[in-house]
Amino acid sequence: MGSLHIDTPRSAERQRREPRRATPRRVVPVANLAEFFRENLHGALERQRLEVETHTEHYVVNLLTLFARSEALYERSPDGLRLKPLVAMLAEALEAPSLTDRHRGLQRLGDVSLFMAGFFAGSFARKLIDIDYHIAMGGGAYRSLAEALARGRGHVLAQVFAELSEKFQPLVDTLNDVSEQSREHTDEDILRLYEIWLKTGSRRSYRLLRRLGVSPAPAAGTPQ
Repeated sequence: MGSLHIDTPRSAERQRREPRRATPRRVVPVANLAEFFRENLHGALERQRLEVETHTEHYVVNLLTLFARSEALYERSPDGLRLKPLVAMLAEALEAPSLTDRHRGLQRLGDVSLFMAGFFAGSFARKLIDIDYHIAMGGGAYRSLAEALARGRGHVLAQVFAELSEKFQPLVDTLNDVSEQSREHTDEDILRLYEIWLKTGSRRSYRLLRRLGVSPAPAAGTPQ
């Protein structure tokens, strides 16, 4: 098991207080959603010291802009809008009647996995399926897609999907950064950051923990 060591001692008064609650986010009007994501993604890439090709950065911006609309992310069902399980998406892609449908299914699996892991990492806590599962499924889908397209005419897209697969976990960190700007971390958030670091080796989570006065100790086999 890993362990947490808090460098900054808490006073007795603070220990008696309830855990901090995150400050509500201020709603900022946005005239151009794509430009908003472009600027925020570019800044997050710089903060995470992650370099990606221009085509890859454009792809992620378009993905964020698309999934900002719930009807693009979720699928309609008799019970309303819902998100299909990743394993069901994979099965549908593998059993698709045509190569085009197979590629489309793998792309959606990769896109949904990246978006959910990047923007909803906190919601996976205490669930059977966690962020590392999304990273594995999404990275694998993009890798299969890159290998398939490299054999045809889609070599530019193949390079994009290859980079998305290779840098999937750092890109999840980057989207976490986009999502959490101006957000105050609660005690529960700190524990979640530690859990994500243990499971994925996230460099961003490690840096945030250190910045918050937490010195994380790795469990056996934890990537660093």
